[in-house]
Amino acid sequence: MKYSINKIARMFGLTAHTLRYYDKEGLLPFIGRDPSGNRVFTEKDLDWLTMICCLKDTGMPIKEIKQYADWCSKGMETLEERKSMLAEHRLQILKQMEALQKNLDLIDSKIAVYNDPVLAEQRYGNFSETK
Repeated sequence: MKYSINKIARMFGLTAHTLRYYDKEGLLPFIGRDPSGNRVFTEKDLDWLTMICCLKDTGMPIKEIKQYADWCSKGMETLEERKSMLAEHRLQILKQMEALQKNLDLIDSKIAVYNDPVLAEQRYGNFSETK
């Protein structure tokens, strides 16, 4: 099945402008074009775009995603580089998750205090946290 840029944009919650930018930056090296020059996406392209969005959504800079795309286009000779890049990115994600979990724990503890007005009064007196 083939998809237009607007269909893909809706499917991924992106804008057509963003997809054109990704293409211009070399993140979509495999995207074909129809006789009119319009981008045409295939099922395989959907998988690739899913990976790009995963990397972007987890904080990988466009420059690094471009490097990853370049390595992918070179085939098996760059397998180790790709594996290393993804392993390093995975570690960064784990660090982000740890920091987010600590923040979530703090927020949860505040909510627990606020759910118990007596405890909140004892801790903060009239809910003023500056005391």
